[in-house]
Amino acid sequence: MGIYLPIAEISVNVFVLLAMGAAVGFLSGMFGVGGGFLITPLLIFYNIPPAIAVATGANQVIASSFSGALSHMKRGTLDFKLGGVLLAGGIVGSTGGIFVFAFLRRLGQLDLFISLLYVVLLGTVGGLMLVESVNALRATRSGAAPVLKKSGQHNWIHRLPLKMRFRASKLFVSVIPVLGLGAGIGFLSSIMGVGGGFIMVPALIYLLKVPTNVVIGTSLFQIIFTSAYTTLVHATTNQTVDVMLAFLLMAGGVAGAQYGAKAGQKLRGEQLRALLALLVLAVAIRLAIDLFVTPPNLYSLTAAGLN
Repeated sequence: MGIYLPIAEISVNVFVLLAMGAAVGFLSGMFGVGGGFLITPLLIFYNIPPAIAVATGANQVIASSFSGALSHMKRGTLDFKLGGVLLAGGIVGSTGGIFVFAFLRRLGQLDLFISLLYVVLLGTVGGLMLVESVNALRATRSGAAPVLKKSGQHNWIHRLPLKMRFRASKLFVSVIPVLGLGAGIGFLSSIMGVGGGFIMVPALIYLLKVPTNVVIGTSLFQIIFTSAYTTLVHATTNQTVDVMLAFLLMAGGVAGAQYGAKAGQKLRGEQLRALLALLVLAVAIRLAIDLFVTPPNLYSLTAAGLN
């Protein structure tokens, strides 16, 4: 069944969009990521203009993240205090990112910048996560203790000033790296249409030593509000949010996130990290191929202002 998207100005299949939303929602609930790093490339692959895909993708992230965070809140695996500090940094970063987004759009370099940023970030994060998770799985099978440090162990970050105690995460750490991480995620949210969970989850685990079961719910909590703010500013500043497209993606995302949260409880931390790493790398490779392979049509006509 086809439907016309007024902002994107193209006709699409309703069931394809619902399936996209459900698949991304499932992965959101399972891994603690908003799913924007998947939904934005998927929309671009489906011929949605990149500017629309970024802004509307950020909107879809809200629904799947809210559904997943609700499940984790019921299980007591959500640190509201840590999430609040991350959110404070996220709002600042999102505001800066919106201005950069508008600037790149005026220059006509937005599409290239988005694709390059995805390839670099996803490739780097996915590669590092895959190496660590494979090593952890090998150590577990051989009977040795995993190399990953437990919460409460210290590194250079724990020596920074302005410390705050996060009881749910069993942390006593400076708010500086927490605010910085939140700001970085907010910036990426506005530029790439991502929730930022694919960076936040490994950063919280490896840098701040937050327990894996708490990381997922806390990550989703911060993503909800950062993405909501990003969507609102995109809609008012750049007029690139397609409400009809967002509604279809959200409808599928809410349902998928509930099943994903249940599936995630059945896997160990290192297994979840390995699967997420493979997923991130797959998206990076697909985008890299599009950047370097000559397209069948070297020239295309698009509506002014959409790219």
